[in-house]
Amino acid sequence: MTKQVKQLDRVIIRFAGDSGDGMQLTGDRFTQESAVFGNDLVTLPNFPAEIRAPQGTLPGVSSFQVHFADHDILTAGDAPDVLVAMNPAALRANLGDLPKGATIIVDSHDFTARNLTKAGYTANPLEDDSLAEFALHTVDLTGMTVEAVKQFGLSRKDAARAKNMFALGLLSWMYGRPIESTIAFLTKRFAKVADIRDANITAFKAGWNFGETTETFVVSYEIKPAPMAAGTYRNITGNLALSYGLVASSVQSGLPVFLGSYPITPASDILHELSKHKSFGVTTFQAEDEIAGIGAAIGAAFAGSLGVTTTSGPGIALKSEAIGLAVMTELPLLVIDVQRGGPSTGLPTKTEQADLLQAMFGRNGEAPVPIVAPQSPGDCFDAVLEATRIAVTYRTPVLLLSDGYLANGSEPWKIPDIDDLPAIDPDFATAANHALQDGESDFWPYLRDETTLARPWAIPGTPGLEHRIGGLEKGDGHGNISYDPANHDFMVRTRQAKVDRIADSLPPLEVDDPDGEAKVLVLGWGSTYGPIGAGCRRVRKAGYRVAQVHLRHLNPFPKDLGEILSRYDKVLIPEMNLGQLSMLIRARYLVDAVGYNHVRGLPLKAADLAVAIGNLVAEAEGIDVDLTSTPVAEEANK
Repeated sequence: MTKQVKQLDRVIIRFAGDSGDGMQLTGDRFTQESAVFGNDLVTLPNFPAEIRAPQGTLPGVSSFQVHFADHDILTAGDAPDVLVAMNPAALRANLGDLPKGATIIVDSHDFTARNLTKAGYTANPLEDDSLAEFALHTVDLTGMTVEAVKQFGLSRKDAARAKNMFALGLLSWMYGRPIESTIAFLTKRFAKVADIRDANITAFKAGWNFGETTETFVVSYEIKPAPMAAGTYRNITGNLALSYGLVASSVQSGLPVFLGSYPITPASDILHELSKHKSFGVTTFQAEDEIAGIGAAIGAAFAGSLGVTTTSGPGIALKSEAIGLAVMTELPLLVIDVQRGGPSTGLPTKTEQADLLQAMFGRNGEAPVPIVAPQSPGDCFDAVLEATRIAVTYRTPVLLLSDGYLANGSEPWKIPDIDDLPAIDPDFATAANHALQDGESDFWPYLRDETTLARPWAIPGTPGLEHRIGGLEKGDGHGNISYDPANHDFMVRTRQAKVDRIADSLPPLEVDDPDGEAKVLVLGWGSTYGPIGAGCRRVRKAGYRVAQVHLRHLNPFPKDLGEILSRYDKVLIPEMNLGQLSMLIRARYLVDAVGYNHVRGLPLKAADLAVAIGNLVAEAEGIDVDLTSTPVAEEANK
């Protein structure tokens, strides 16, 4: 049978099943296949916090969404075009996200009365008209998998576990994905257990062959590679990019990395990855708790290493006093906060960006800390290098705010040329380059650089540079303990001035305002970059004007931000919190910023955000704005 091949410019696929069905692995392999093929892509893994939620229940549903295209895209997509559901719970949990006409591929094997009840169904949706508005395909994925791998003598339970590979093979055929990388991956992953290896490879090939031969699917789809600048690319997650960025920071600064960390979702992968890179002089220390982790990192910084600690919001709360110690001692330190839903334990596996005010003010006393935020998974690499530059140059702890969406999501990343990476000079104090104060025989650890206000970084054991530091207030210059009121006031203001001077080293902000006539500015930070960019594209596609600025530096703000804000009649600030950047912008610049705020544990939706932008454009320009036409609606995910 000759099958039709249909050309598409983009597709959004969501794999969903029980947390034991291997949906994260399935989605990751499909993503790798798409990356090898050359598509642009963005992913959104979504999984429960429980290690093993009750099988077949809604809380136990795990999913992986991948958006891939033949052009530049910015988000993982608002709504799936295709849902692969491995059981009733997966179908029920994700059905509300599907647009009319979406394709649903269901493993009919698990639609038993017991599983339907656990998922909250009173009737089988595969047998009534409840799914009539979708393109429904019922396939006995489990049954065909068990039949395909029976030659390997596995138990039925073990054989059925390969059903995710059958589904992956089917979807790989449907969308013309190259399969060689998956076969190589399975060969390596299960190399020590030949029967499991061969069963998974066989199931994967059986899924491909089923798509090729069945009359159930008469159309396959082609999404051509996306045009990209010349270079070598790889698919990368935010946590992996952070890890590589730390290694690169070590190389560019000549400082050995010391990571003191306590495992916490979603930051733990950074600890796991860095532990593999001892050849670069990286030392990883899995501490007994959050406080010990940062304490060890501060000690490493005192001794001349690039001290790093990684955590999420609850860990930042525990580390707050120690961060204040690093402020007082004025030592370089990277504090990486991979934000998640809160408060308290909150939503450990869901994304949020509600730690901004905590990062800004969450310490006792006046303890200013620079804040840097990456905007995409790949940008985490560059953000770490920038955070390292600030920490080392200005002798200060720096907070880097990533989040769960960036940490677990992925995108194609152009591997940089080493020669293009910035050099970072630690400029250690020596007896030669830091002369003693006139008339003094002792080294003064709090004399300051005239430009940066940074104090000298003297490594313990350097001849002639013996000194004391600690958490009690320092006397200006000599650094001895001081309780003098005027000195305390001066030192507090000096530490703030040092952070403020970082703004002198920041490049001008990039303003995306195509014709320079927009009256509305959308201001964002962190992982909202993708949804904001996609929303602005949609508004412009409809013929309306809107400008966009995205902040990497949140403390201090770039020096030209105030002037940029003053150009626009309306400012919209989308955030995955209740308006934290909005509060800071209002207070600092007296701008009547409008917040667009959701805290659902999921990224903002570009289509919804486009409507909010359109409404503000209509208000600013006194016109009617229509964002409902089909061509414009399709642009939301591009």
